[in-house]
Amino acid sequence: MGDAIDLTGDGGVLKTIVRQAKANAVAPTEDFPLVDVHYEGVLAENGEVFDTTREDNTLFSFEVGKGTVIKAWDVALRTMKVGEVAKITCQPDYAYGSAGSPPDIPPNATLIFEVELVACRPRKGSSMGSVSEERARLEELKRQRELAATVKEEEKKRREDAKAAAAARIQAKLDAKKGQGKGKGKAK
Repeated sequence: MGDAIDLTGDGGVLKTIVRQAKANAVAPTEDFPLVDVHYEGVLAENGEVFDTTREDNTLFSFEVGKGTVIKAWDVALRTMKVGEVAKITCQPDYAYGSAGSPPDIPPNATLIFEVELVACRPRKGSSMGSVSEERARLEELKRQRELAATVKEEEKKRREDAKAAAAARIQAKLDAKKGQGKGKGKAK
């Protein structure tokens, strides 16, 4: 994990990169302001999960910069690229403040989110101008999906390799124990 980056200059929103995006990944822009994310939010005070998209594997979608989410998310998502996973620590002024969000989030709560930026998309019905721009947009979306799929496949392969290595170690231990019992029977 990298060092925490102070995105607001006052410690209000700290970002720590958990997994880097690929070098050519895209970030939210004026042309691609809609984002799809996976996330899990916990209370910094006790680590209690108060919201997640991971349990049901859903995506949360919103438009960056429109104030439809807490301030910390508008700030942090602008700095992320597709495929990146980051831990975002949000002080109360950049989250739900003194009101909280009962019953799950108490007043003046510091929140920690692990956020994965899955995709960036244009607004529905936005005019992209020329046909070549539309074609480029579609190619970019296809590339983003392929990139996300590649990352997931790499993670799946790492998990499978780790399982296979663990199974081989266990089998080796079992084989070693079986070998210890040979030749110790009573002679006739």
